[in-house]
Amino acid sequence: MNTQTTPPPDYQLSIDQCWVLLDTEVVGRLALIVDGHPEIFPVNFVLERRSIVFRTAGGTKLWGAMTSKPVAFEIDGYDPHDQQAWSVVARGEAELIESQDDKDAADARLLEPWQAGDKDFYVRLSPKALTGRRFKVNNPDLWSTRLSDPRRSSFE
Repeated sequence: MNTQTTPPPDYQLSIDQCWVLLDTEVVGRLALIVDGHPEIFPVNFVLERRSIVFRTAGGTKLWGAMTSKPVAFEIDGYDPHDQQAWSVVARGEAELIESQDDKDAADARLLEPWQAGDKDFYVRLSPKALTGRRFKVNNPDLWSTRLSDPRRSSFE
């Protein structure tokens, strides 16, 4: 019987684990095809009804989110205590939220834009695919690892 509680060095996250990690973050990256090339936009977001919701102004991000099929959304992180990194990717279609009740539900989850200016458009990404993985990172070299590398915290 295997009583090991530590995950293997590289393993896939379950859909529920992906949702839990998504719910711990506030900023992710929205990947779209705009004018035939990939663009990535950082967005702050909330989860609402098993979907990712963000607010934006009119412009390239909104236009790309409405016309790109599909779109992707990604978050990642690093746990210095466990020395593990993780990544979650959602793929699906984005839709403009028009219902005031749905907008109010997102606002009730404290969806507040970080950047100044009007962010009157609410966009929902309902994932058709949600994948994630976690892996143990290599131990940093004390003398050659950049000071900004989060792995350094494991020996500082």
